[in-house]
Order: sequence, then C-alpha cells, then structure tokens
Amino acid sequence: MAKQVRELMSEQPIKLSSSSPIIEAARRMRAANVGSIILEENGRPCGIVTDRDIAIRAVADGRDPQTTPLSEISSKDLTAVSPDDDVERAVQIMREKAIRRVLVVDSRNQAVGILSLGDLALERDSRSVLGQISAAPPNQ
Repeated sequence: MAKQVRELMSEQPIKLSSSSPIIEAARRMRAANVGSIILEENGRPCGIVTDRDIAIRAVADGRDPQTTPLSEISSKDLTAVSPDDDVERAVQIMREKAIRRVLVVDSRNQAVGILSLGDLALERDSRSVLGQISAAPPNQ
C-alpha cells in the first residue's frame, strides 16, 4: 500500500489563469478526462474548478461560459499537501474538511498534482464501487 502522496497523486495537473473563460476549462477537462483544473496567478495556485463547479455555479446560474472567468466559480480556499506527506495525513485532511480533492504542492508552492477520492479508492479497495468507477474508462 502506498505510503506517500506522490505514489497516488495525479501528476501534471491542468493549470489555467483565473481569468480564463469557463469554456476553456470544460474543454481541457474533456480532452484530458479529468474533473478539475488548478487556477494560477503569477505561477502560484489561487483556486480550483471542478466539473461540478461548472454545472452548479455556472450552468445552473445561467452564466455565459464564453465570457465568465473561472475566478467567478472557483473554490479559493485551497487545501494542500506535499508529495512527501503520508497518505494517511492526506486522508485525514480530506475527511476533516469533507473535500473530494486535495492540491499537491512542492516546497516552492508550485502545484505538482492532485490527490482525489478516486485515487485513494483505487489504492485502498479497487473492488469497491468507487474503486470500480474510478478505474472504468471515461464515457464521453
């Protein structure tokens, strides 16, 4: 079983400027088969946008995906761990904060990955429903 976050995290996360339009994030998520994008300003993480944010905070509110910047629908209260952190610490943080994804940053506060519930499910119990869903190919 994995001991460090680096062993489970999804590497090379997609990063966009917080001023990028919603449609760009949606297209990048679709192309990469991922459910989140990290927002950056001046090379530093400043937010995260998920596919759920696009549905709930943009589409359901009638925002124009061509012109609305990601900053208007993003979560800005970021929770981060280090790639060297123990997986159990990341699990504890995710449980305490009731979050599905945690940002992984290096010693320079650069975003280097994302650790998701799906990543954990695949590692911990690949036969669970969440593990099976996480392992399944995307249905585009």
